[in-house]
Amino acid sequence: MAFENDSMMSTPIEDLLDSTGSKFSLVTLASKRARQINAYFGQLGGGIGTSVPPHVQSVAHKPLTIAFEEIGAGKIVMGDPEAVAAAEAAAEEARLAAEADIAAAEAEEADEGDGESSDS
Repeated sequence: MAFENDSMMSTPIEDLLDSTGSKFSLVTLASKRARQINAYFGQLGGGIGTSVPPHVQSVAHKPLTIAFEEIGAGKIVMGDPEAVAAAEAAAEEARLAAEADIAAAEAEEADEGDGESSDS
C-alpha cells in the first residue's frame, strides 16, 4: 500500500509542468518570479513600492514556494517563446542603434573640437 507523502509545496510539480510545458521553462519562470518576490520583501521597509507583491495568499515564507504557488494558480504564465525572442532581438537592435548614435555624436564633437583648435 503506497502512502502519499506530504510535501512542503501544496501544488504538485506535475501540475506546474502542465502549465509551463517543460522543466526548464518552469525553473526559469519560477526563479525570475522568486527574485521579484524577494525584491518586494526587501524593499517593504523603504516604502519605494517598485516591486510587484505576491499574487496569492500563502503561508509559505520562501519566495520560490510562493512563485510556484502563483504559477499553479495561473497568476503567472510563461510568455510565447517566439514573441519573447522577437522582443529581445528588437531591444538588442535598439541598444546597438543607440550606441552607434552616441559614438557618432562623440565623433562629431571630437571633429568640431579639432576644427576649432586648428583655427586659433
